[in-house]
Amino acid sequence: MMMVQQNEIQNQPVNMAASGKRMLAGAVIGVVLISLFLVGVGAPDPGWEKLWTIRPLVIVPFAGAIGGLCNYFFVRFHHKAGVSKAVAVILSVVVFILGLWLGFVLGLDGTLWN
Repeated sequence: MMMVQQNEIQNQPVNMAASGKRMLAGAVIGVVLISLFLVGVGAPDPGWEKLWTIRPLVIVPFAGAIGGLCNYFFVRFHHKAGVSKAVAVILSVVVFILGLWLGFVLGLDGTLWN
């Protein structure tokens, strides 16, 4: 009798509710941070487009949501990589911060980020 080997990742499906909550949390953090940043802009440059704030308000929360998803995968599958949970959490926080920073750069490019 021949036994078929199953992939270990198939045994642990992605929990859509948990990953969605982490993505939502990351997006909310992104919205709050970029909103606080944009509220501080007094008089925008007249050379900027009329609706220049829409771009950062879309890109930064998206970057935060992707960072939340990375957090889910790092923490959920840390044992597959052979690292402790503490290392996975620290790494996911670093990746989240870097991703959020890149979201700020992409969102504010051409306006406040010159």
